[in-house]
Amino acid sequence: MEIEVKEGYIEKQGVDGIILAIFEKEKLQSKSAVMRIDNLLGGLIKDMVKRGEFKGKLNQVVAFTTRGAISARHIILVGLGKRDEFKLDYIRQVSGKSMSEATKIGMKRVAILLEDIKGFSVDSISRAYVEGGLLSVYKFDRYKTEKDEKRDGLKGLWLIREDERDLEKIEKEARIGRIIAESTNLARDLANQPANELTPTRLADNARRLARDYGLDCKIFVEDKIKKLKMNALLGVAQGSDEPPRFIILEYNRKGRKNGTIVLAGKAITFDSGGISLKPSEKMEEMKYDKSGGSAIIGVMRAIALLRLPLHVVGLIPATENLPSGSALKPGDVLKSFSGKTIEIISTDAEGRLILADAISYAARFKPDAIIDIATLTGACVIALGHNATGILGNDDRIIALMKETGEKSGERVWELPLWKEYDEQIKSDIADVKNVGGRPAGTITGAAFLKKFLPDLAGGEKTPWAHLDIAGTAWKEKEGPYLSKGATGVGVRLLVQFLMDYIDVSKL
Repeated sequence: MEIEVKEGYIEKQGVDGIILAIFEKEKLQSKSAVMRIDNLLGGLIKDMVKRGEFKGKLNQVVAFTTRGAISARHIILVGLGKRDEFKLDYIRQVSGKSMSEATKIGMKRVAILLEDIKGFSVDSISRAYVEGGLLSVYKFDRYKTEKDEKRDGLKGLWLIREDERDLEKIEKEARIGRIIAESTNLARDLANQPANELTPTRLADNARRLARDYGLDCKIFVEDKIKKLKMNALLGVAQGSDEPPRFIILEYNRKGRKNGTIVLAGKAITFDSGGISLKPSEKMEEMKYDKSGGSAIIGVMRAIALLRLPLHVVGLIPATENLPSGSALKPGDVLKSFSGKTIEIISTDAEGRLILADAISYAARFKPDAIIDIATLTGACVIALGHNATGILGNDDRIIALMKETGEKSGERVWELPLWKEYDEQIKSDIADVKNVGGRPAGTITGAAFLKKFLPDLAGGEKTPWAHLDIAGTAWKEKEGPYLSKGATGVGVRLLVQFLMDYIDVSKL
């Protein structure tokens, strides 16, 4: 879709539809663009407000024809909610709702009026409009023989500013919004693909193509190399499947080490049956989404390459299936991980932490300033936080504080859970260094406590600064939202890209 920033009166643009966002219970200002358009329409908008047909409630959408009063054939009114409750993500939401409406009507090009909102820069608003719009028109229909032609009809989104103020900033932020949204949609594509199509080998092939296209360094460790490195936690999970595992390394901007090195590790279980500790059959098809963490890392690496961030970033993606067979890992088995620590297996369905343990330990080779991992790790996180927030835990208050801030900016909110040392008692093993499950209580926390055991040491003996993102409740949606459809959400891409952009400002750390 083409994204353009233009200066001028919105009613004079050569588009099929105009989108006007209006706050709830506010009178139309006499000198506003909305009032000017309303005058051209003979007071139609004012009458709709007066009759209560349009109240401006958040995400309320009303579309109507202009009957030739202006060049655009349609106007879409969309509600921003109450002004004193406004937050930036509401722009993404109204953009998504209005673009979806435009698609239903069959519009080709639409224009959105960019107006100032106190407390928010117009350039950040423009970025949110682009993100919401591009995320909302995403579809995953590659396996459908009959396509929805209307969803392919929308070709252009124009952002209209009625004067020349901030046009350069608006264009810059619109470009950033486009890159982030398209990278999120890439992650959604990968996560949505079924396990028979996207095996660990094919996920690695996708990463290799991405590296070639966007100037990243890429290494793919095949099974023999993984064995040579003694990544036995990853191999243990993989041994029940006929599909060989892969360990994917994507590296961006080695020359950027002076601004810091961040390692991102993403869980990529291309299908998770639970192994010998077999999951219930109901909704097991959703376990194709267990690669959402690794998919997000691929999306992030694309985005930062296009944004040219002055930072050294490494993406580590351990990829495998988790299946039951005669050769599968069993409860009671003991594995010796890449770090040398031994792990007693209590449940083979706690496999994500096993493959991440080897990835987190391997991160030491890059001497990172921080490690961030992202994974659909625990069902317990869904119970704790539902589907509206990603769980975050870690050992560095500054990183967690910045992640919370960037969560609000990006619309991918996080909520911190404690990681006190008392939780370590739950994962003590009688026969090994650690066990992979600590029982039902505090399941999300003990999962993170397990990962913490594998953090590399810094020179002074302290552990590397680290944060863990549990996206089990946010990686996919069962119902359509304002700008995210059913299926994979690409969660983590917007959050982590914003985090990396803000991390560069070292004054925040």
